[in-house]
Order: sequence, then C-alpha cells, then structure tokens
Amino acid sequence: MLKIIVLIIHIIVSLFMMAVILLQQGKSAGISGAIAGGAETFFGKNKARTMEGTLERLTTISAIVFIITSLVLTLLMGK
Repeated sequence: MLKIIVLIIHIIVSLFMMAVILLQQGKSAGISGAIAGGAETFFGKNKARTMEGTLERLTTISAIVFIITSLVLTLLMGK
C-alpha cells in the first residue's frame, strides 16, 4: 500500500516538474542577453517576486521531492 502511494506521488511530482521546467524561459538570449544581463544585476533585485523566480523555486522544490521519492521507492522495492 505504501509503495502505491509513494509511486503516485512520484508520478505527480515528475509531471509537475516537467511542466514547470517547460514554462521557464531559456537562459541563452544571445548578445542582447549579455548586454542586458549587466543591467539585470542592478535592477533585478526583486527577481524572487517575478514569475521566473517563482518557477525556479518550484523547480527546486519539485526536484528535491522527486529525489526523496526516488530514494524511498528504491528502499521499498528492495524489500
């Protein structure tokens, strides 16, 4: 029973993580991104409040939960 619950959580987290990663913008913006990147360090202090900051935080949290559920599933399948 516990294996099924952890497996369902694992599947939901993996689907959520895929969606969050696909919603993020690419980091390579070419030469314009290199020039604007310097301005972003001065003016981008509220990055955590933006959609990009929220998506990065959600990606980190979902990756941690994914790793934990992977380890738990490995331990449960070994029994």
